[in-house]
Amino acid sequence: MSQARLSKDQIQKVALTGVGFVILLYVYFSFFLGPLNRSRNSMLASITDKQAKLNSSQENLTKTAKLELQAKTATAKFSALKDLSPEGAPIAWFPPRIKLFFANQQIDKATARLENNSAFKQVELANWMKYVWLIDVPQADYARLGKAIAELENTEPLLAVTKLSIKATTDQPEFQQVVLSATTVIPKQ
Repeated sequence: MSQARLSKDQIQKVALTGVGFVILLYVYFSFFLGPLNRSRNSMLASITDKQAKLNSSQENLTKTAKLELQAKTATAKFSALKDLSPEGAPIAWFPPRIKLFFANQQIDKATARLENNSAFKQVELANWMKYVWLIDVPQADYARLGKAIAELENTEPLLAVTKLSIKATTDQPEFQQVVLSATTVIPKQ
C-alpha cells in the first residue's frame, strides 16, 4: 500500500476550501438566516398585535350592536311616552282626561286642578316638566276607588299617585271623599 501524501499545493487548496466554507457559513448565518429570523420574529409580534386589535374590535362591534339596540328601544319608548301627552298646555287636556277616566270607572264628579309645576334639574330631563295635580273625588266607594287608582297608575305610565287623603262622609258612610295628589311628567311644549 502506498501512502499518498498531499502536496503543498493540495494542502493549500484544502485549507482555502475549509476557510471558504467557514466564510460561506458565516455569510449565510449573518446575512441571510439572521435577518430572516428577525423578520420572522417581528412578523409574529405584528400578527399577535393585530390579532389582539382584531379581538378588541370584535368586542367593540358587539358592544356597539348592543348600544344600537338599546338606543332603538329607548327611542321607541321615548316616542311612545311622548305620544301619551297630547298637544297643547297640560292644564287644557289633563283635567278632562282625568274626569273621563274616573267616569269610565263609574266614579262621578272627579275634578283635577294644577297645584304646581317645575322643571327638572337633571340635564337629561331638560325637555320635560313635572306637574303636581290635586284630584278631588267628592263621593266614591272604597272598592271601586281602589280599583280605579290602580288602573290609573297602570294606564298612565308617567303618572304616580304621591298622596291620598280619604275622609268618610257622615251622611252616607258607604262613600268617602278622596283627594289624590298625583305627579305627572310631561314634555315641554
